[in-house]
Amino acid sequence: MRKLLNTLFVTTVDAYVSLDGENVVIQRGEDELARFPLHTLENIVTFTYPGASPALMGACARNSINLCFCTPNGRFLARTTGKSNGNVLLRRTQYRIADDAVASCRIAKNMIFGKVYNARWSIERTIRDNGLRIDQEKLQTVSAILQNSLFSINSATELDSLRGLEGETAAAYFSAFDELILNEKAEFFFRGRSRRPPLDKVNAMLSFVYTLLANDCTAALEAVGLDAYVGFLHRDRPGRASLASDLMEELRACFADRFVLTLINNKVIKAKNFQERESGAVIMTDEGCKKLIKAWQERKREEITHPFIKEKMAWGLVPYVQALLLARYLREDLEEYPPFLWK
Repeated sequence: MRKLLNTLFVTTVDAYVSLDGENVVIQRGEDELARFPLHTLENIVTFTYPGASPALMGACARNSINLCFCTPNGRFLARTTGKSNGNVLLRRTQYRIADDAVASCRIAKNMIFGKVYNARWSIERTIRDNGLRIDQEKLQTVSAILQNSLFSINSATELDSLRGLEGETAAAYFSAFDELILNEKAEFFFRGRSRRPPLDKVNAMLSFVYTLLANDCTAALEAVGLDAYVGFLHRDRPGRASLASDLMEELRACFADRFVLTLINNKVIKAKNFQERESGAVIMTDEGCKKLIKAWQERKREEITHPFIKEKMAWGLVPYVQALLLARYLREDLEEYPPFLWK
């Protein structure tokens, strides 16, 4: 259990959440694990199988406390709401800002700033930790490009110019991505980003992990009452969770890409975990997918210190905290949306 930003996260998979008087109680079998005063909470997000008591659901509905149910893997299931709930006002604000290009840009540029900042820091960590095994000059050149772009991103006032800057920095970052691969270079090489379909093993892993991250971001946004399908940088498209695509931008390099690199460099995923189709598409085998998902869940349990709220938490909670911060900005509790800046 962890309480962050007046939100209680219940991550013990076999825990049951109930109400005792005016307190939320977390139990495992007959054992009480923790309790929190109900009136101090704005949200409760559970990642448990047993669920919550009807009494607690009723109390949350009456007190306009958002109670959200997710699977232990983070997939959104449902949310309880009462007659009086602030989510409609939050979403109406979201829709108004999404229709305003200038207001959308103010949020989107912070997300892209976070993306480029984290991409640069990922490169800098590789230079620091593996300087003798890489082309330092190439990585330092790309790092300088990313560093120099941060001012332009922070000064952007139009979405089209911001998209152009995002595209340029992404191209520079991926031009050096192969240097970040330290082992099994004959099998795991990167010649450029290919998506539909992925044309090599690294792209197959990136696409798979980006899908997992997008699902986590979608669940996080739904959990705090935002519409995951109405974005600020990514515009409306049927079937696309555009706001989730926005939110995951700042987590791509530091969370998803570093995870893929770790699996390759630590030889967790091997060449036998892939197969090539006649079309040239490379996909992961069932065994490879299971191995990757298992490692993904383990990575999400690793703890970090959130750079903005200065609290320790599991990596898997970062999308939820960023979604909460975005909701607070939309409610005007924060002056601007604070992106996740990896340290």
